[in-house]
Amino acid sequence: MKEVTLNNKKNGMSILLLTLALYVVAIVGLVFGAIAENIPVIVVTAIWVCLGWILFCGLRTLKPQEALVLTLFGKYIGTLKNEGFYFVNPFCTGFNPAAKTKLNQSGDVDAGAKKPFVIASTGAEMAMEMPDKKISLKIMTLNNNRQKINDCLGNPVEIGIAVTWRVVDTAKAVFNVDNYKEFLSLQCDSALRNIVRLYPYDVAPNVDTTGDGIADEGSLRGSSEVVAQRIKDEIQSKVEEAGLEVVEARITYLA
Repeated sequence: MKEVTLNNKKNGMSILLLTLALYVVAIVGLVFGAIAENIPVIVVTAIWVCLGWILFCGLRTLKPQEALVLTLFGKYIGTLKNEGFYFVNPFCTGFNPAAKTKLNQSGDVDAGAKKPFVIASTGAEMAMEMPDKKISLKIMTLNNNRQKINDCLGNPVEIGIAVTWRVVDTAKAVFNVDNYKEFLSLQCDSALRNIVRLYPYDVAPNVDTTGDGIADEGSLRGSSEVVAQRIKDEIQSKVEEAGLEVVEARITYLA
């Protein structure tokens, strides 16, 4: 799946003003048509008054560093990027399977939270919830739970990492994997286990951490930046297909 950016849709304000102007014309035409008993004018203006609001459904607003993947009856149409007021096919819908997913991270940790709004009905209030389908393009920091892993000598080590990441291809993110946030979290845990098992907690003799067949002085304590870089590279190789970029990985806890 290849991302298609819709660059020619930033005409929301023009459509909004045109639709409002046509509503004014339709209402005036409906009144004068009724006075003059002009049936064709009444029918045309009445149809517009009843159905013209559909155009409002095609208006989309994006803030900086936001994107919206659009589908039309299940088919990928394109992605809106960058801030602006857009108009698209009113029957297009936003698609983001990770909209409701919350991770222990910065940035959009609450962007997927359901936004409640209240409808009053016969004295009772019925709460309804709608998830935000927009995708954040900001650099975010993911802090997965600390893990207990045995190092290369079999000693139990408790370690935690923080990974900064961002979405670079929205189409891959929403279509190539079921949930790109959960996918990233899983790959972070997997890469952490794979790399930590190659190192001793502290410097130990006769341990090869680089795979070249020569013992070295690599360790989790003394080579934290090297370990973090290897973890980052491993995560990146796995999340490439999901349209994600891992900017940096850091060890935040080691005991």
